[in-house]
Amino acid sequence: MTVQLYTSSSNASSRKARAWFRDHEIPFMERNIMAQPLSQDEVKRLLRLTENGTEDIVSTRAKIFGKLHIDLDTISTSELIKLIAQHPDLLKRPIMFDDKRLQVGYNEEEIRRFLPRKTRQLEMEKVRARLAI
Repeated sequence: MTVQLYTSSSNASSRKARAWFRDHEIPFMERNIMAQPLSQDEVKRLLRLTENGTEDIVSTRAKIFGKLHIDLDTISTSELIKLIAQHPDLLKRPIMFDDKRLQVGYNEEEIRRFLPRKTRQLEMEKVRARLAI
């Protein structure tokens, strides 16, 4: 299963995520969302993977968020989806996902969820062995 990685070239966390996937030999498809913005359907797909909806993927600290005067409490979901498709810099980055998992932002512990189960089990065994010494 290939992980989808949505990045922007100027984002340090995006570079860290890319390096992590390469270092762990996990297949991924990278897409610079600034160069290739998401369609409305792709934004909807992301939203379906979130636990907290737009709160998980929208960067309220982005300059464009303030310029557009977005109020997440009053804007409709469809309006927000259109805005995200038009202004990809509204999204937090990087966004990593597969069919079952979604992670927004680079977090060294949480990104491990993309490791194959067998690899995670082997690493846990190594940790247990070290602790037993």
